[in-house]
Formats: sequence, C-alpha cells, structure tokens
Amino acid sequence: MQEPAEIQSVSRAAQVLGLFGPLTPEITAAEAAERLGLNRTTAYRYCTSLVAAGLLERGVEAGSFVPGALLLQVGAFALGRRKVVDLAPPFLRGLSSRTNLTAVLSLWGSSGAVVTRVEEDSTRAALVTVRVGTQLSFDSAQAKVFLAYHHDQLSVTRLMTNVPETQRRELERVLERVRVRGFAANEDLDGIVAVGAPVFDEHGVCAAVAAVGTERSASTAEDSSTVRSVLETARALSKELGAEYPATD
Repeated sequence: MQEPAEIQSVSRAAQVLGLFGPLTPEITAAEAAERLGLNRTTAYRYCTSLVAAGLLERGVEAGSFVPGALLLQVGAFALGRRKVVDLAPPFLRGLSSRTNLTAVLSLWGSSGAVVTRVEEDSTRAALVTVRVGTQLSFDSAQAKVFLAYHHDQLSVTRLMTNVPETQRRELERVLERVRVRGFAANEDLDGIVAVGAPVFDEHGVCAAVAAVGTERSASTAEDSSTVRSVLETARALSKELGAEYPATD
C-alpha cells in the first residue's frame, strides 16, 4: 500500500534536514538530490518549501541552504530538555536522601507531564515509586505545576476543554494557588502524597521535580520539610540551568 503523500513529504523533509551536520553546515539542492536519490527539481522544491516554513534559510553561496531560525529554535529547546535530564540525577538523589522519599523528574510531553527520571529511597520498608515513561494525569502534582507555569496558556486552555466544567473551574482555582505558593500537592485515595515544584531554564518552565511518599512519610503543609526540600531542589536545579527562579507571594 502506498503511503499518503503528506506522510511521504514529511519523511522526505526530515531526510533533507538530516543532511546537515558539523561537516555539512550548508548544502545545495543538487547535493541533496544526489545524496537522497531525488531529481534536482524535487530536491529544490523541498528546500524552498523548508525555507518558506522557516526550517531552512538561503546560504551565502548562490543556490545553497543553511538551517533556519525555526530549526535552531527547536534544536535549542530540545537541547535544553536534554540538559535538565542530564543535570537532574544528583539533585534528585539529594532530595531523596533528605526526605527519605522517592524523587521524580518529569518533562512536558505532547499532552501532559511524563515521568523521565526517578530516584528511589531504598531505606524504607514500604517503597512508593513511579515508572519512567508514565504520563501523569492532570490532577497529579507535577502536571499541575506545568499547567500553572506553562508559557502557552492558550495550549493549556485547549488541553482542558475535555475536562468537565465543574472540575475545570476547580482546577483553575488550584492552578492559581500553585502560582501563589510556588508548589503543587496531591493526595490520592490510596494515601499516596506528592509535592511538586517547577524547574526553569532561560525559556521558562522546563521540568517539574517532586517528592512522592505515603501520607505518613510526606506532608503537603507549606511549612513542612517535604515542601521546603522540594522547593530548594527546584531552585538549585534552576540555578544550575542559569535561570532566575520567580518569587512567590
């Protein structure tokens, strides 16, 4: 079965973008055609379409193309996400050690917070953990952090359109409280407690860090050691990323 034309177009465009690298900072349509097995007219059409989309720009040499501003922006964002993941482990270990709780780092995926790194406290007989790759529900502490601090609140509004109106209004009140206090908390019916706080880089919120445990081992009170430790970890990791941590009321 032949793939739909638009899928093939995306694949071909990705192949063109994949030609760039340290040894290939710019490329011509003729070179792209030769390396990808395309005719020159097709390769040129892809290159000019990518220019129109902002993914490529015209190079200094006649007929050449270089990575565009949009591609650089997306690349910088991707590197920022990878940077926080690479820097996070010692901060998570410190949080877990101080609180004797499970420390979790989440990133924002296409439709919610996704658990990316976990540091477990092995000293406790009863261990509460979260599986890496889990997409967290909107009522989780880390999802609330992202929803409260996300730079694109229009996207947040669209995501929340499927939430029943009464529940959505309550969630909006909760998010406003998160912005005032600087952290989010969650206690579920099984006695599991989570406290989350935002991590910032130069672009805004880039991750959420949380401590997870039982209602006997963790507290959501503002003046509790759990909340203080989570906030200190989030601020320290943000500082390591070169970001100013916003003041809270």
